[in-house]
Amino acid sequence: MYLAEQEQIARDVVGYLRQHEHKELLRLVVIGSVDDGKSTLIGRLLHDSGRVYDDHLSAVQRASARGATRGHGSTAALDLSLLTDGLKAEREQGITIDVAYRYFATERRKFIIADTPGHVQYTRNMATGASTADVAVILVDARLGVLAQTRRHAFIAALLGIPHLVVCVNKMDLVGWSQARFDELAGAIGDHAHRLGIAGVRCLPVSALDGDQVVRRGEAAPWYDGPTLLEHLETVALASDRDLGALRLPVQYVIRPSLDYRGFAGQLAAGVLRTGDAVVALPSGKRSTVASIDTGSGPRDEAFAPMSVTVRLADEIDVSRGDMLVHDHARPTVTDRLDAHVVWMAERALDPTRTYLLKHTSRTTRVDVERIDGTVDPETLAVRPAARLELNDIGRLTLRAHQPLFVDAYADSRATGAFILIDALSNDTVAAGMIDPPREGAAPLDGVDRVTAADRRARLGQGGAVLELGGRDALALAYRLERALFERGRVAAVVAAEHATAFAGVALIAIVPRSDLPDGVTLDGAPVEGDPLAAVLAAAGRIDAARAEHR
Repeated sequence: MYLAEQEQIARDVVGYLRQHEHKELLRLVVIGSVDDGKSTLIGRLLHDSGRVYDDHLSAVQRASARGATRGHGSTAALDLSLLTDGLKAEREQGITIDVAYRYFATERRKFIIADTPGHVQYTRNMATGASTADVAVILVDARLGVLAQTRRHAFIAALLGIPHLVVCVNKMDLVGWSQARFDELAGAIGDHAHRLGIAGVRCLPVSALDGDQVVRRGEAAPWYDGPTLLEHLETVALASDRDLGALRLPVQYVIRPSLDYRGFAGQLAAGVLRTGDAVVALPSGKRSTVASIDTGSGPRDEAFAPMSVTVRLADEIDVSRGDMLVHDHARPTVTDRLDAHVVWMAERALDPTRTYLLKHTSRTTRVDVERIDGTVDPETLAVRPAARLELNDIGRLTLRAHQPLFVDAYADSRATGAFILIDALSNDTVAAGMIDPPREGAAPLDGVDRVTAADRRARLGQGGAVLELGGRDALALAYRLERALFERGRVAAVVAAEHATAFAGVALIAIVPRSDLPDGVTLDGAPVEGDPLAAVLAAAGRIDAARAEHR
C-alpha cells in the first residue's frame, strides 16, 4: 500500500472509511482465451496502482524466484499472475481454474475484479464471474488473434447483458507494437461485437508483462493517444446503467414484530419508490399506497434500486414472500411460460422428462421443460438442434412453471430477467438463465382475470386441503376417497406428488398418493389419526366430522 495511505489510516481511520464509502463501485470481469494474460493483467493493475500488501508481494517474489514464473524472460522476474492464481493446481499448471476476486480502489472509484478461467471446460465458472459485471475486459493475444474461445466469451458477455466491453490487445511487445496489427485485431473483434449486438467497444493496445498502457502510459506506442486501461475504467459512465425505470420490488420477508407494524422487506430490483406511491401486489392484483419506507439507516421518503428496504402499506392486503410490488402503469409480464437462453452448469445433462426448481427474484417454483430449441454455436450464433444440454452448453428452451412468474426480458432488466435452475433432489444449481422476449403469438397472463382461491371458495363453499397417502395401497385408497368425496358433493382430485403445492390453500381437496412415504396419512403436512375421510370433510368445513362415515 502507499505510504501516504497508511499514514492517513493511522491518523484518521474514520475519515478514511468515509472517504471510500461514497465512491462509485465498478464490477469488472476479465475474460479471454487460455494464456492471453488475464491474470497477469490483473496483477499489473493491482501492482502498479499500489494496491498490493507488502507481505503478499513478498510471497509472490519468493514464488517467482523459485522458478514459478510462466511468462517471458528469466525465472527470477516477478510473476504478477501469482497475485490472483492462488490455488496450488493453478500455479502448477499455469492456468486459472476457479474465479478469483480482487478488490482495490483509486481516488475516483472502488473496483471488484473477477479473474475467470479461459478453458472451455470452465465456461460455467466464467459465466458465474461475469454475471454481475458492469464492464467486461476481454484479452486478445496480439500474436494469435481472435480465437474460438475469445468469441465464445464475447458471446457469453453479450448474453449476460454486460453494458461495456473493453478489448485489450495484449502482448503488443511481441509484435513490435505494430499499429497495423492492432488495427487488424480491433476491426475483427469490433465486427464480432457488432454481430452480438454490443453497441460500444473500446480497444486498447497493452503489454501486461511490461505494464505499458495498463496503469502507466509508456512510450512504446507513440501512435496511440487514447486512455490507459485504468483511466478508462475510472471514467466509463455507470450511472446510466442503473435500472431506474419500472418499479420492481420482490418481497423477501414479511416483518411483523408487533401488531402495530407489518412491513414487506426486499431489495429493489429496479425502479424508484416513494412514500405515497400507488402500488399493486402481484399475483393478487390488490392495490394500496406506500405509507412508509424504512431502511437500516432510518425512514426515507424515496428509495431506488438496488437499495434494501422495508415497505409499509396503507392497507392490510395479503402479501408474502415471492410476491412483487409494482406500479400499476408499468407491470411486468405475468406468465407461467418462459422462453430463455441458459448456460448449463451441471455434470449431469438436462433431462427434459424431469421437473426442476426455478428461482426468480424471491420466488421459487417447479418448472417442466416444454421444449429444447437447441444449442447455440458461439462462433456462428446458429442454433443447432439438440435433445438435451450438456455441461457448458448454451441452449435455448421453453419452460412451463407451476406458478405464475413476474418477469421482464433480460435485455430490459438483468434483475427480473434472470433466473437459476436447481436440481430438486441434490439442491445443486444446474443452470443460469436469461429470459427472452415472448415469442410471437405467446399469450402472457398479464391482465388475465385468473380464478383465485377466494373465487373457488365462494363458488364451491368448501375449504382446501392436501391429503397425502403413503404405502403400497396409497393409490387405491386415494381413488376410493375421491369417489366418496364426489358422492358427498365435494370437488376432489388425485394428483401426482410434485403437483401438490398447486392445490394447497385453494378450494380443492387434493389427494396425493406418495409411494415414498411410509404407511399413513398426512393432511396439509400433519399426521391424521383415525378416519382420513372424516379429516378431509372436517377440513372442507361442510360436514361435522363426528357424523361422517365411509361408504
